[in-house]
Amino acid sequence: MSESRNVWEEFFANKKSGGHRSSAEEFISKEAREKLYHLDGGKTLLDFGCGAGELLVYYSLEYEKLVGADFSASMLEEAGKRIRERKRDNITLILANDKTLWEKLDTSFDRITAAGVIQYLTDEEVDDFIANASRHLNKGGKIVLFDLLDPRLYPLWKIGLFSRDFGADKILRRILFDARTTLLAALKNRPKDILGYTHKPYTIEKIANKHGFKMEYVQSMYYEYKYHAIIS
Repeated sequence: MSESRNVWEEFFANKKSGGHRSSAEEFISKEAREKLYHLDGGKTLLDFGCGAGELLVYYSLEYEKLVGADFSASMLEEAGKRIRERKRDNITLILANDKTLWEKLDTSFDRITAAGVIQYLTDEEVDDFIANASRHLNKGGKIVLFDLLDPRLYPLWKIGLFSRDFGADKILRRILFDARTTLLAALKNRPKDILGYTHKPYTIEKIANKHGFKMEYVQSMYYEYKYHAIIS
């Protein structure tokens, strides 16, 4: 979040819901179950980029103590409402970004996770994030990065390959629209896509190995163009 940090913080400044495919509670609960399966236990959890707490409140049913962190005050406000409504008194919220988070923590965790967040970090910032997370991880703990944009599948999703009404005419329109978006972004010196960066699984694995971890990646069940990196 270096050069484009202000762009992302500006974009999310007044947002009040996460970027889930559906805001329906039934869908969120299914997505949470998938992520809990990959988190695979532990008693304490740090959720960086918790957003409005949609997943966090489901995680809280399985963990004794949780910290949710986000750089968007409006998102955390919504998370706080959701936490109070569901009476989840085992969650603490922190306003912080990937740089300021670590100095605000006074404990370590069994699991550190981030869902739909790593796409806003460069490779160098991912490296820093994993390095910092490793220093706040309990023995035998895991760092689980959910919903990374896969550069091999993301372009196919963008042109509509996974849509139900996939067709040549729609592909052409999407390609032209994407070209226009890229040009306008370049002229305004903004990221070409608000979804951020894609990261090759092998790049994340190389970073994980550098810090003494092993990594496996699995395809997301609910987003055809995303994958999860499980670092242990």
